[in-house]
Amino acid sequence: MPRGIHLQKPNMSTQSKIVDLESLSVLLKQWRATKQRIVFTNGCFDILHLGHIDYLEKARSLGDKLIIGINTDNSVKRLKGETRPINAEYARARMLAALSFTDAIVAFEEDTPEALIRKVAPDILVKGNDYNVENIVGAEYVMEMGGKVSTIPLIEGYSSSTIIEKIINLK
Repeated sequence: MPRGIHLQKPNMSTQSKIVDLESLSVLLKQWRATKQRIVFTNGCFDILHLGHIDYLEKARSLGDKLIIGINTDNSVKRLKGETRPINAEYARARMLAALSFTDAIVAFEEDTPEALIRKVAPDILVKGNDYNVENIVGAEYVMEMGGKVSTIPLIEGYSSSTIIEKIINLK
């Protein structure tokens, strides 16, 4: 190990936020038993940036618990191409879990989070305002179940693709 670098044990409470569907089901029961309002959003979150932080913080402010669905590495590859993701699934999940306003991270293999949204049945489904409510996957289901669908304004100029382009153009 290089001098000056000291690895610490990972914060188990941070890692414990990364859950599978079975563990998420247990959490959902606990949260619903205490009338917690559950917010759900999803994405690749390939390179965590200010736009993500702002968006996720605002999403969490809409309820009591924030669940983030992240695309698995294979799902990201199918959606974004063979050169993506830049950061592996576990790294992306750990970074999101480290955010104080995040309550659970769950990965999904499918190209869309439709099945996951049906399992979570959130009180509030959130996406960025680059989506129209009618185009948000799972919106119809959430509204049928009595939930709400919200869009959040995004900070201009922040996207993983834009950051990747800037890095490529540094050559």
